[in-house]
Amino acid sequence: MPRVKRGTQHVKRRKNILARTKGMMWGRKSKIRLARVAALKAGVYAYRDRRNKKRSMRRLSQVQINAGVRELGTSYSRFINALKLKNIALDRKVLSQMAQKYPKVFEKIVKG
Repeated sequence: MPRVKRGTQHVKRRKNILARTKGMMWGRKSKIRLARVAALKAGVYAYRDRRNKKRSMRRLSQVQINAGVRELGTSYSRFINALKLKNIALDRKVLSQMAQKYPKVFEKIVKG
């Protein structure tokens, strides 16, 4: 069986991994063994934190809505319950933006 040389593929793979770890500290940017682990872990963290970002943004929106409705004399839970009873389907992101940028419109929603 003839020998197969894979030099170009091997170099390409290593170059790709080192490109992904560019800017990292110590040996992770230059040593392939450390770079491979660092690139793998970075991908895992990026995947996890894309989901955590949604979670933290939802919590921030809830705090902002709560601050807006507290000024108008009610609480977040009572406000959300009132929206559900009146079948108003605005998501929390939109409500928090309205509480910040358009307080008069937000006040009409809370009172209405």
